[in-house]
Amino acid sequence: MKLGILKTDVVRDEWVPQFGEYPDMFMELLGAEDTSIEFTVYDVMEDEYPQDIDDMDAYLITGSKFSVYEDRPWIHRLLSFIQTLGERRKKTVGICFGHQAIAQALGGRTQKADAGWGVGLHRHRFKTRPAWFDDGDEEFPVLVSHQDQVVENATGAEVLAGSSFCPNAVCQVGEHMLTFQGHPEFVNDYSREIIEFRRDMIGEDNYREGLASLEELPATRRMAAWILDFLKA
Repeated sequence: MKLGILKTDVVRDEWVPQFGEYPDMFMELLGAEDTSIEFTVYDVMEDEYPQDIDDMDAYLITGSKFSVYEDRPWIHRLLSFIQTLGERRKKTVGICFGHQAIAQALGGRTQKADAGWGVGLHRHRFKTRPAWFDDGDEEFPVLVSHQDQVVENATGAEVLAGSSFCPNAVCQVGEHMLTFQGHPEFVNDYSREIIEFRRDMIGEDNYREGLASLEELPATRRMAAWILDFLKA
């Protein structure tokens, strides 16, 4: 499988030696489960896209510190590309910003959540079992880092999983688009760095609760398996 990763942000310079850039995190996550995947990275912030949409079998849109409703030329072009992916029914996975961008591009809406910042490890629960789901627990731990949330879903989207804090946490459009608000690619140490860096921004209560939540590990490999099973179906 040829997987195109649409890069929508950069990691802070001081964190790159330990954690890599966002596409590196996904290549490590998914490559550990399937060594046959061929990855190509497109920096959409720099207007990099495949010459032909069919150059790749599937696409993955990374997370970002930006908001999908910001008036930036590269975001407008990305939303247009997502619309084309939808029209062509190309397999696409959206993570955090990517999750929100797919909703925004396909008739939904994203905004800053009344619930405020979500940081650290949260628990999301499936309300239905899609074809790519395993036989495990319907609730799963996942690392999150977001202030925006999808408040209106993409046209035709099914909400698969959520929580009281984030009702629209895992969504699917048809058989071709799957989105997660959480970050399957994050590790606890990277989440800790973000929480420390954003301490003043997220508030002291979120800071303390977020750090305390990192005593538990996320269901990283389980989420990787879900993504791959979806992409290969």
